[in-house]
Order: sequence, then structure tokens, then C-alpha cells
Amino acid sequence: MVTLKKLDKIGEDERGATHYFTTNRTGEFIVAYRKAGSVNGKHYHKGTAETKNPEEFILMSGEATLNWFDVRSDKKGSVKIVAPTMVSIEPWAWHEVVADTDFVMFELNGLNDAKDDTFRDWLG
Repeated sequence: MVTLKKLDKIGEDERGATHYFTTNRTGEFIVAYRKAGSVNGKHYHKGTAETKNPEEFILMSGEATLNWFDVRSDKKGSVKIVAPTMVSIEPWAWHEVVADTDFVMFELNGLNDAKDDTFRDWLG
């Protein structure tokens, strides 16, 4: 229900590293700065919103732990995310992102994209 993909590295030199990714998504995106210890998300999507089927974000810097469970079964898990990594979360996976360090996240959707496809109570 959750897939992690390290971003491909184009190169690295004394200035730092350069990575790339591809997406077919357009429109409004979110850049989120989160402090260590914060808990984010705590919801799931049914997949009716195109930008939440699957939900995708890139952890640009820092480290986090993603806890999830399938609201329709007993499947659950927890994965450590180390930047730079693209994260894909399938519909029906309730999830929370715990900031292990301060982090920067680039979310491949806008706030209004899934306002009708965000559920905080897994009975919803």
C-alpha cells in the first residue's frame, strides 16, 4: 500500500547532489516544512480524487517515519523515509507521517484537490 522510490541522482560535485523525478501531475502543489516530532496526515483517501490515487509526495530533506494501515483489512506497516525519496500511498491506506528530524516535503497536489476525498475516521 506504500511504495518508496529513491530519487535518481544525475550527479554530485563540491556544490552538492542533483536528483530528478518525473510526474504527469500539474496544477497547484504544496511545499511543507515540518519540525522534528510533529505528526502529519492522520487520514486516508478513497481514491476518488485523481491526485490522491495514489497520493504522492517527495521528502526533499530530512527523515520521517510513515505509519499506515489498510482501513479495509488487517494489513499495516511502518516505513522509514530518508530524503530524497518519492512516496506513493494507495487509496484506503490510513497514514501518518512522523517527523524524525525537521523535514521539507513536496506534495504533488494542492489543498483543494482532495478536500472531498480526505477522511480522518477510518469508518468514513
